[in-house]
Amino acid sequence: MSDAPIYSPYDYAIHSDPYPTYAQLREHAPVYRNEELDFWAITRHADVYAAGRDPGTFSSSHGVSLELWSPQARQRSSFIAMDPPEHTQFRGLISRAFTPRRIAELEPRIREITRGYLGRALDQRDGFDFIGDFAESIPADVISELVGVPADDRPQILRWSNESLRREEGSTGIPEVAVSAIVKLMGYYGELIADRRAHPGGDMLSALIAAEIDGQRLADADIRAVLLLLGIAGNESTTKILGNAWWQAARHPEQREMAFSGRVQEWVEETLRYDSSGQMTARLVTRDVDLHGVTVPAGARMLLMFAAANHDPAVFPNPEEFDLTRDTSRTLTFGTGPHFCLGASLARLETRVVLEELVAAVHPDYQVGEPTRVHHANIRGFSRLSTSVKPR
Repeated sequence: MSDAPIYSPYDYAIHSDPYPTYAQLREHAPVYRNEELDFWAITRHADVYAAGRDPGTFSSSHGVSLELWSPQARQRSSFIAMDPPEHTQFRGLISRAFTPRRIAELEPRIREITRGYLGRALDQRDGFDFIGDFAESIPADVISELVGVPADDRPQILRWSNESLRREEGSTGIPEVAVSAIVKLMGYYGELIADRRAHPGGDMLSALIAAEIDGQRLADADIRAVLLLLGIAGNESTTKILGNAWWQAARHPEQREMAFSGRVQEWVEETLRYDSSGQMTARLVTRDVDLHGVTVPAGARMLLMFAAANHDPAVFPNPEEFDLTRDTSRTLTFGTGPHFCLGASLARLETRVVLEELVAAVHPDYQVGEPTRVHHANIRGFSRLSTSVKPR
């Protein structure tokens, strides 16, 4: 333990490049304890994988983040702050909108949305912001269409979503601007629910209003929590994956050439492993757990470090190399077990389609400027990434 670094998910230096610290944790403190911030963390692939598949021991009942840790977490985070069997019932309702067939049917519309934003971005002669002028609007539009948010309201929903993730350096809490954005989103979704109750349609919100669990309809509070989760997670994860993919390919020209020569799917998967947008998830330890000679007590807050597991050399040889030819089948970016990310297939589809459209529209020798990074305990990615391209 003496060689272990001091690790904090709130540290801006960690946000810049967490992977050397993750490597030290895997090597010297695979069961890490931060006394000051009162959390534990596991970083090895085998341990993270096993914990993700054991909700009885590693419970989601207090939420999935340290910032929002609470026994009432489900009021904000919906089914991701539940354990089976309740989680299974709620997830079953939401999953009807994410069946493989339904996701596949979205591809033409995703491609249409992408081409619209890409055309406008390419019209800017001096380059464009890959995030603000292009990438962030695509998943926001897709999830808004699924939910049933009117087109005129989507830019405001996106602004509130971005504001909800703002954090302040040196703070482990949520700033007022973020709290205000969450309150505004909840208020908006409350009004949208009322409208759909009066005028149901064919969207996901109408289906949630009509859904039943054991003969009981969902309360408005539960529906609002689901919409908040989908609206923020559906926007942010894919936006950050896209930015990370674009940035990493620019930093690795040989891999970029491979990506532009037909290996887009591999580009997506290696980005998910190498520089995932989601770094970790939190769990409540429900009983004493002995791991690597360390006893983690019941009641502890545990971080399952997916991004660190994705760089474990026991599973991924030469993990610090960005390599499109590697086997990424054991990547844990979207989790594992009952809480495997419900939107994983949609995020993968959106990322692939957007990158395919970029490959078709521009030459591979694009240039990127110094990015502006989002500072968040869990989310890794950019809020701005200037880009210059040569249209084909």
